[in-house]
Amino acid sequence: MNRELVFLRTFAFAAVIGIIFLTNSAFKSDGREKFTEIDVERINIVEKDGTVKMVITNVDRFPTGEDKINDRPTNKTRKKRSGMLFFNEEGIECGGFIYDGKKTQNGHSSGMSLTYDQYDGDQVMQLLTQDFQKGDKRVVASGLYFNDRPSKESQVKTGEIMTELDQLQKHPEAFRKKYKEYEQQELIGGAPRMMLGKSKDETNGLFLFDSKGMPRARFCVDKNNEAKLDFLDDKGNVTASFPEKKK
Repeated sequence: MNRELVFLRTFAFAAVIGIIFLTNSAFKSDGREKFTEIDVERINIVEKDGTVKMVITNVDRFPTGEDKINDRPTNKTRKKRSGMLFFNEEGIECGGFIYDGKKTQNGHSSGMSLTYDQYDGDQVMQLLTQDFQKGDKRVVASGLYFNDRPSKESQVKTGEIMTELDQLQKHPEAFRKKYKEYEQQELIGGAPRMMLGKSKDETNGLFLFDSKGMPRARFCVDKNNEAKLDFLDDKGNVTASFPEKKK
């Protein structure tokens, strides 16, 4: 009897140890999971400390409005689109990739944009394509853009300023005065400085702009396949061309 009891206890103990071993083996993982296919509305890529470094999202879950990422507000005014957003080591947004495209009542509208921001600011480089069609008229433009941004801008402060200016929209004079004040403080503003690509008038080339965003030079091939080099004044008037136009 004692031998049978000892045997049963030993057997029970061994069985429990075996179950524990098998359970641990079954759920043991090296931290990687493999999926053949996965459907997801949004993915947040995070560091070990929880800092979000990238967001991959559909349209509905695109962060905007009251959403916060890394305890920072997101842009309230931008349109929701599917794509990706990038964040630096401090959790500040530093660029993104967005795209859309759909049929409209009399044509279509689509676009794609890859941007890189200056530190705690807005985009200084952008790869952009736009495709619009209304009736029989279709306009396709694409290019690589480089922009100047205010040296003292910050994303949070810019959001606050835009909210303040939006409230002044019904008072044009007050709006212009306040905008100028912030621009002189180098908190808002900026201007395009260079574009390499195809413009909406089907001209392909290199386009240069001054610090106010006015076109000053272009080396291009127009839709008639004519190559030319133009220089312009601050009003946009051509001051010199090569080759010179024949009279």
